[in-house]
Amino acid sequence: MRMRVVQLNLHPAPAGVTPAELFLRWPTLADIPEAVAAGGPRVSVLQAADYDTRLVRHGIDYRFVDLREYTSPRARGRHVASLLRGHMPDVLHIHSLACAEEAYAIAQLLPSLPIVLQDHADRAPSWWRRPVWRRWMRSVDAVAFTAPALAHRFEAAGLFPPTLRVFAIPESSSRFTPGPAEPARASTGVTGSPAVVWVGHLNENKDPVTMLEGFAALAEVLPDARLYCVFGSAPLGDAVKTRIASDDRLRDRVHLLGRVPHAQVETLMRAADLFVSGSRAESCGFALLEAMACGLTPVVTDIPSFRELTGNGAVGRLYPVGDAARCGAALISAARKRAPRELVREHFQARLAFPALGRRWAAAYAELHTARRRRA
Repeated sequence: MRMRVVQLNLHPAPAGVTPAELFLRWPTLADIPEAVAAGGPRVSVLQAADYDTRLVRHGIDYRFVDLREYTSPRARGRHVASLLRGHMPDVLHIHSLACAEEAYAIAQLLPSLPIVLQDHADRAPSWWRRPVWRRWMRSVDAVAFTAPALAHRFEAAGLFPPTLRVFAIPESSSRFTPGPAEPARASTGVTGSPAVVWVGHLNENKDPVTMLEGFAALAEVLPDARLYCVFGSAPLGDAVKTRIASDDRLRDRVHLLGRVPHAQVETLMRAADLFVSGSRAESCGFALLEAMACGLTPVVTDIPSFRELTGNGAVGRLYPVGDAARCGAALISAARKRAPRELVREHFQARLAFPALGRRWAAAYAELHTARRRRA
């Protein structure tokens, strides 16, 4: 008999947004359940919304639940438990560690139900909330992070009990695919050897200034290099423009594209040779996943999530956070000896594509279900 799993999203859908619109806005709402179902389990989704409705989409049962009257985490958890009790799942997968109190309330009413919480860039609680948070986490069977090292900030604060399992499973994946470079270059106007693409906000965490310093070093050695920057918000926009204007190595080689349609990002990545990031911290790295899905060689910071996604640098190059010299050296090394696109794509397919995530989640659910049955 197939294992039955419920994935619970307590972050409410935007007001007035229909399910059809929500699937377009939040593609992972369907992507992750469908990937898991392909791995074996029967998956249902409970999604907080401002309406009540049910639908079946691609074999997944979605239940949109109006939780607005349940104003406290404890009340929301109890209501969710009442919804689950009629059709008890074998495992409950709750998105976000911020829902620890709801998980505790559910566990009080359904003590035999294994619960796993998944990190989504969640912060450790303030010191004064940690005693009660420790009590809540004792009701949870497992947590999932993109990389095990991301759990360290919680473990160092004593927030996880010793028996808690920690799974390493990326938050999501990408449906981008490789494609021929020449048509992509023709449609985007990308030139350069190498052509480097950046996708990320121009803010302190993404650290575009360090990246520009690194690219300047690349351009000094390989004058035909070009950099194309896709970004949304730009609190460091003026600093970036000033840095580009002040350096002959950057002035005619860096193209600030701003916000572009998501499909155009895929075409840019097909046209480029390297992907670069300067992130100081990431819970996953969606742009990196997209780049690797296109077979693009990554040059990224040596942070836990990027180490995990690249197989500790098995594909691409890692450099220390904030180190412009090492960024430049990594770019030069990657430009001179690029990983074949087929190799990067093969790594992505084996470890990071949706089918791979589905298999990893199915294995994690089975482990939790078996462990709980043994204890019973």
